[in-house]
Amino acid sequence: MRHIFLYCSLLFVHSAFSQVADSAQRHVPLQGAVNFRDLGGYSTTDGHHVKWDKIYRSADISKLTDSDMAVLSARHITYDVDLRGVEESSKAPDRLNPHTDYILCPAGSDSSMNNWMKQISGLKSGGDSLMIVYYTNTTYLADRYKPFFNKLLALPDSEALVFHCTAGKDRTGIGAALLLYALGVPYPTIEADYVATNYYRSAANEKMIGNMVQLMHVNEGVARDMLSAKKEYLQSTFATIQHQYGSIDQFLRDAVGLDESKINQLKQEFLY
Repeated sequence: MRHIFLYCSLLFVHSAFSQVADSAQRHVPLQGAVNFRDLGGYSTTDGHHVKWDKIYRSADISKLTDSDMAVLSARHITYDVDLRGVEESSKAPDRLNPHTDYILCPAGSDSSMNNWMKQISGLKSGGDSLMIVYYTNTTYLADRYKPFFNKLLALPDSEALVFHCTAGKDRTGIGAALLLYALGVPYPTIEADYVATNYYRSAANEKMIGNMVQLMHVNEGVARDMLSAKKEYLQSTFATIQHQYGSIDQFLRDAVGLDESKINQLKQEFLY
């Protein structure tokens, strides 16, 4: 029993160390934003890798400092895809360097946020169920992510792009998953990138949970469910897409407009 405990402990330490080591390379530490990370380095099923320093995912970037802006400039991040709603973005506009190519992709976000606020008030349990309902609603996926992919296809070789929402978890997480899938990254890696938000947002989440409990009177368990990146959430999105379209590939082709030539273009641009 002692040997089993020691073995499990070593596995935990190795996993934690791997996450920290990964963060040192992937994570972009900023003073005014969390969950800002490079999507580079992931292996594809055919032996290629996603290019570093080309595509970044993040949470809200409205509070970037001057030093943060210098980091974005040094990394040539001149394209910004904002996945928030109109109301969200107007309350906390992105802080951008001059000449940044900015696009807002608000499809479905405003109505989703308003519905959430009504549903979580006084809710004692069922946060998981509420998130599954959100993740299985594919109504707005094409309208939300088609402009995102179009920007990626138009990205100059010397420039980089960041895409984000408020927490960098749900809308950003689904966008990252669809992009990595289109590039040929295997699903276990896609899922690992998604749930890594729990690591990158751990401190921010604890603060937000406290605010939701104290100021909005949300049940703590419900708040934790809503702020967590659980693999079941992303799995439900992929399962729903497969059910409705037959496959993720067909969804990307028919709904998002990524035919074979555009998929090949994405791979040529963002894989090595």
